[in-house]
This record gives sequence, structure tokens and C-alpha cells, in this order.
Amino acid sequence: MEVKTDIGMKSMRDFNYSGKTVLLRVDINSPLDPVTKRIVNTNRIDMSLPTIKYILDQNAKLAIIAHQGDTLDYQNLIPMEEHAQILSQKLGREIKYIDDVAGPAAKQAVKDLKPGEAILLGNLRYLTEEISTFEDAVKLKPEEMLNTYLVRNLAPLMDFYVNDAFAAAHRNAPSMVAFQEILPTAAGDLMVKEITALTRVMECPEKPSIFVLGGAKISDAFGMMKQVLMNGTADKILACGVTGITMLMAKGYSVGAANEKFIKDRSLDVFIKPAMEYLRDYPEKIVYPVDLAYEKDGQRVEVDIEDLPVNELTMDIGKKTIEMFKAEISKAGTIFVNGPAGVYENKLFETGTREIWSAIADSKGYSVIGGGDTVSAAQRFIDTSKINYVCTAGGAMVRFLSGKQLPLIEAMRKAARKDV
Repeated sequence: MEVKTDIGMKSMRDFNYSGKTVLLRVDINSPLDPVTKRIVNTNRIDMSLPTIKYILDQNAKLAIIAHQGDTLDYQNLIPMEEHAQILSQKLGREIKYIDDVAGPAAKQAVKDLKPGEAILLGNLRYLTEEISTFEDAVKLKPEEMLNTYLVRNLAPLMDFYVNDAFAAAHRNAPSMVAFQEILPTAAGDLMVKEITALTRVMECPEKPSIFVLGGAKISDAFGMMKQVLMNGTADKILACGVTGITMLMAKGYSVGAANEKFIKDRSLDVFIKPAMEYLRDYPEKIVYPVDLAYEKDGQRVEVDIEDLPVNELTMDIGKKTIEMFKAEISKAGTIFVNGPAGVYENKLFETGTREIWSAIADSKGYSVIGGGDTVSAAQRFIDTSKINYVCTAGGAMVRFLSGKQLPLIEAMRKAARKDV
């Protein structure tokens, strides 16, 4: 019996891959330049390198599957040849590429691999059964996915299946949950690290535990807020970005027509009622802004919340809020961040995000950040090596911290139990 990791899954280091064919699912879905369609951030590719290198160093024949874009993200749905080129460059060894996912050409390319060679197969999202709209409409169980095009074509060629794609752990797709039904299965190093770091934040955070929740996608913040407040994971929530504005509206402040229109036009007003409940039930745990910044005549202007409303859209927290948040961060034993404090891309409104990131980098607390925009903001203002863990996930991370079951984790743990 192989040794399992403490996350209830077998580790890729539990198997001997020498001369064997390994199917590796990674998440290297990367931000693209909207015009050139070239990759502009290689963070997820970089994080996948140790697992790929380990398997190849074991003298395995490695077939890599991954996705780029989706039906809901169609502008980023492109072939993955550049991903293979970047992998090759960073690994210092060739990662072949074929623009075929699981058809005859892809199957032959896998059969032709020699020990120590690797190939990246075509974009998974070119398959109907791998796109989010299929998942939402058909709702297959893992055992029902064994006859899907991807699984029935690739599984017979493989000796092992390794998953290192925690960032897609919330997806109930064949590439994520079906191969575990029929192949010896293991978690890659990145997945083990992701789950271990988030479990530390969720189950045994060093106190006090501070959650900094900002950005514009407040469904993420509200998706996890109730859980971490109820179970005591978060001692304080520092609400900034649009989450901060929503908290102010829930508190009864008139934030002005521009802010109210922004919230209403995006249907974010549905979060005002739960915000009122959290402020009522956990008044000592939620810290909202005491001042905000907006633009007037090309200049940054700050206003105390008692002097609201203003006509302009507020796009950052003010100096008083920054100092208040920094004081909380300096005392933290654990810090989790999802979302920037303001519109940091605009020079006028980068102050809040920059100052908070600097405070986190200087903090002695255990820090974890996640979400694409969060990571981009951190990379802009600090050396992210000062962050204890940078999570590649966005949606999966939020769902994990919300206490929800993730399809990938269920499938991996089911596979680990088979040989017990």
C-alpha cells in the first residue's frame, strides 16, 4: 500500500514512473494580451514546472493535458503552442506540442513518446465535454464520464494519472475527475502545497487571523465571508475595494449616485442584505473604510465617510483607512488576501493597494494570497517571495475556504481509498 499525504491523497512521489506513460493534468490557463493573444503572465506555468520536471526525471513518458479559455472566456480560447514553447524554455528540455486533444494524431504522438520525453496535447476546451456550459447542462458523475471522448481515447494509453490542477478543482470535467476511476492516481506537488496552505488558513490559523477582502468581484468575498465568520477562522475582515463600499451601504451611509449606480448596474446590490447581517452579527470582526479617495480635476481627493456622499466614483481607500488596516496586519498571526484595495492600475489610486501589500510583506504573520488580480497586484508592488504562499487558484480557492466540496478533491480522495 502506498503512503498517502496528510490531505487524504496519494502523492506523485508514491509511484515509480520509470518507462511508464503518465497523464498529467495541469492548470496553465494564462492571462493573454487582448490584441496579440500572447501570454503576459507565466505564474501558473512557473508553478507547474517542479511536477513536470520530477516526472520526467523519473524517465517517464509524459502526456500533459491543460486548458486555455472557455465558452465564458472565449477571447482566451486559443491553441496552446506558446505554452509548450514557454515550458520548453523554462525546463531546458523540449516539451512537444500537438494541436489535437485526444484524436488519432494525439494518440499516435503519445504512443511515439520515449522515456524522458513529454508532449502537451491540444486545448482541452476544444472538447464539448470539457467546457463549463456542458458541465452546467449535463451534470455527469465521474463514473458516467468513462465513455467521454477524452477518457475512452487517452485512458488505455496511460499507466498513471497525476493531477496538479488545484486552480480548476471546482470543475466537474472528465479531465479533472474521471481518470481517477480507472487509473492509479496521485496529486502533484503543487496541489499538495495549495491544499496544505489553504487548510492551514482554514483549520489551524495562527491568531489573530486577518482576511483582507477587496477587488471588484465581490461574489468571491461574500462566498467565503459567512463561513470564516461563523466558524471563527477570521478574527477580523478588512473590507476594501467594492466589498468596502458595499459594507458602507449596508451600514447606512449614502455613498453617492456614481457608487450606487456602479453597484446596481452590476447587480451587486444583492450583497447589501447579507452585509447588513454580518455587520449585525459580527460587529467587532468587520472593519470597513473610514475614508475613501476619488478623482477631481485630475487630482486624488480623500473624503471621510461622515462627509459622504460625493458625486464621483470612489476608487481607493484613504490614508486613515490605510493606517487602520496596517495596524491590524502588523498584529496578525495569519493573513489571507483576495482582491486589491482599489483601482491600483490607475496611478492616482494605487496607494491603498501598495501600502497594504508592503505591510503584508513586512508582517511576521503567515500570509496567503490568491486570485488572478490579487497576484497581479502583489507582483506589481512587492517581492512576492515575501508572501508565504501564492495560490494559483481563484474560484477553487474561494470555494475551498467557503467549506464547499470540490469535485477534484472528492475524486482524488476516492481514488486514494481504493487501495486502502
